[in-house]
Amino acid sequence: MKNKRSRRPGRPKSVLRLPDLEHVRTAVLNSLSSPESQRGYRHAIDEFVDWYCSEPRLAFNRIVVLRYRSHLESRRLAPGTINLRLGAVRRLAYEAADCGLLSSDLAAGIRRVRGMKKNGVRLGNWLTAEQARSLWQAPDTARMKGKRDRALLALLLACGLRRHEAAKLRAEDLQQREEHWAIVDLVGKAGHIRTVPMPDWVYVELDGWLSSAGIDRGRIFRRISRTGRVWGDGISEKAIWHVVRSSASKVGISALAPHDLRRTCARLCRSAGGELDQIQLLLGHVSIQTTEQYLGSRQRIRAAVNDRIGIEPKS
Repeated sequence: MKNKRSRRPGRPKSVLRLPDLEHVRTAVLNSLSSPESQRGYRHAIDEFVDWYCSEPRLAFNRIVVLRYRSHLESRRLAPGTINLRLGAVRRLAYEAADCGLLSSDLAAGIRRVRGMKKNGVRLGNWLTAEQARSLWQAPDTARMKGKRDRALLALLLACGLRRHEAAKLRAEDLQQREEHWAIVDLVGKAGHIRTVPMPDWVYVELDGWLSSAGIDRGRIFRRISRTGRVWGDGISEKAIWHVVRSSASKVGISALAPHDLRRTCARLCRSAGGELDQIQLLLGHVSIQTTEQYLGSRQRIRAAVNDRIGIEPKS
């Protein structure tokens, strides 16, 4: 009778090769349910893998992750960005240990790498009501692209949608509730579902675009050829980013991102007398503290508390 050689699992490694990293990367992404989290982790992990593989035979341990943190700091990234990158690396180490590719001791050492301390709160970018009006009215509605972009900008500013929410918005989602137009059962971040009220003037812009484009079902926003022909079954989040940037450039606003329009929506709602809890529901925030950050209510820059304190020169 032949002795059967027992099969032992592979011993954990200290140096991970590209195939190992690809395997662990897939495991990390599959463990995430939110498309936004998957996108963020994918980008962060890919950046780390590119850096890790550019060095000869680096061990995947605490010292190497500390070196990577120094690399991120040298790029002058914001503390929050660095912490997100390090969080992805820690997740990568956890999955590598679970897969038997990395020892638990090395994974625990990587876990002890601290993030960057945040000093204060970054000031967001908000538009005034005049700037916001100029922005959504900037596209030329004599062209099909202008009709689409105008409807898109109005939607982002007045309804506070995220980029991926606007990209996936369908004509069937526009319904009337309580004699008011709304985006019904919108699936947002982390799968949270909400209904978003839509002002009548925004619906008019959307309806004008849909009628001109001949769209009665499916994705609302589509690609447009150079000849003005509507085609395809949707647009990308990157395309929305370009629409915001190009329109902002036309009205003299620099460094504007789509999320700034969501932030602007929150502040304008508050300035118009909107209740904090209603703004939270509109934006789909789980935490009221997140909504407060969007409002910029932690510190007022315009008409600041120290503008008139009694020691300024008399005019």
